[in-house]
Amino acid sequence: MQRPWPMARPKADLPPATGILGLADAQGRLAVRVTPGARTETLELGEGRLVAKVRAKPKDGEANSAVLALLAKALGLAPSRLRLVRGATSRDKTVQLDLDE
Repeated sequence: MQRPWPMARPKADLPPATGILGLADAQGRLAVRVTPGARTETLELGEGRLVAKVRAKPKDGEANSAVLALLAKALGLAPSRLRLVRGATSRDKTVQLDLDE
């Protein structure tokens, strides 16, 4: 039986911003391990790095954009305040956080 309405996607599971910021180094760089094409979107605190799972496929930078958007949402920042500095084609990435007010 097909449902007459689409099922809502569950909201992303996001850790507290303080936990994420605690993983950043003194220069505001954050190590992120990415799983593209995941069933659900989530951020998890790992040992020394953040683990991000996004629905977007690793095609034309879509997964990278999804990771930055999810991270910005978790930190309460505009996506323009985050910049991918290493790992554009790798699952291991480094994101520069612009936290200056």
